[in-house]
Amino acid sequence: MNEKQQILTKLSGVFSRWQELLAELDEDQFTDPLVHSPWTVKDVIAHLCTWQQISVARMEAALYDREPIFPDWWRMFGPDPEEDVLQTNTWIYDTNKDKPWSNVYSGWKEQFQHYLELTRQVPEKDLLELGRYAWMGKYALMDSCKGSFGHHEEHLDMLLASLKDREKK
Repeated sequence: MNEKQQILTKLSGVFSRWQELLAELDEDQFTDPLVHSPWTVKDVIAHLCTWQQISVARMEAALYDREPIFPDWWRMFGPDPEEDVLQTNTWIYDTNKDKPWSNVYSGWKEQFQHYLELTRQVPEKDLLELGRYAWMGKYALMDSCKGSFGHHEEHLDMLLASLKDREKK
């Protein structure tokens, strides 16, 4: 299996794991605060969806041979919103906290599926070549894929631990 297929398998796998977990939860569990966090499942999904907009912008740029078109919020916290993650994450939370679960979930699901499709279309050599895209700096586009996977996996593990701790109480 080539590297592109490996990352697609990992991304599809973490997406499936999220889908399975979310299907097991009841309506209250989407909006009840998690153990050890003021965030809810809905807040986590909105957080993941918002950050993944950057991965989608990068993949679209690669596919269509252009500069990434980042969302407005990225420029609002520029030049690099990842430098002050707390400020960015607070803004993401405040922006999404009043949105209905169904909107947050459908937006995340559609975007993740779109990201998978975009990734399938980008040639493997373009994903792997270091410095191929000036806007990725010294990194390969595959690093963005790995970051998206890792971010989803990290929050899935934290959510599973929180739900397990809730059951113990």
